Amino acid sequence: MALTHAILSALIEKTCSGYDLAKRFDGSVGFFWRATHQQIYRELTKLEEEGLVSVERVVQESRPDKKLYIVTEKGQQFLSDWIAKPAKIAPVKDELLVKLFAGHLADKTAIAAELERHRHQHQNRLIEYQEIEQRYFHTPDQLSQDNRFRYLTLRWGMRYEREWLAWCEEAIAFLNETIP
Repeated sequence: MALTHAILSALIEKTCSGYDLAKRFDGSVGFFWRATHQQIYRELTKLEEEGLVSVERVVQESRPDKKLYIVTEKGQQFLSDWIAKPAKIAPVKDELLVKLFAGHLADKTAIAAELERHRHQHQNRLIEYQEIEQRYFHTPDQLSQDNRFRYLTLRWGMRYEREWLAWCEEAIAFLNETIP
């Protein structure tokens, strides 16, 4: 997957400016695809050049004109074609797992503290997802087709966080039992 696909997916949900997209990105697609604001702006320029998005200029007083990005038919077809292709299993890139792999080189309390920090971060993310579920998806059986797909990504995120929490607790207990 490329940033192109993540941006088009976010813009399909709602037409917006580059600034608004960058802000919204963190609260939607950004949960599973990271990009800096600079990367997003660069990609928007490329998408416009390729005809995958169009730009509507909105004149503003005492501010520079605002550019609203809209996914074109060509962009929708590009995204649709990509969705239809088989997805590969993404490799796990996780700094904590690399640290644990060589954890015998560090102090046990430092490793336990790192696991506890991760447990806390995953707990906070799960709470954030649960709040999103209550705010936007409190009646799953009444969701529109679009929102059913978005809800599936949220459900995966919640499951992912619960699994991380269970694994962190298991890892902490295991290390406390087996390492003198």
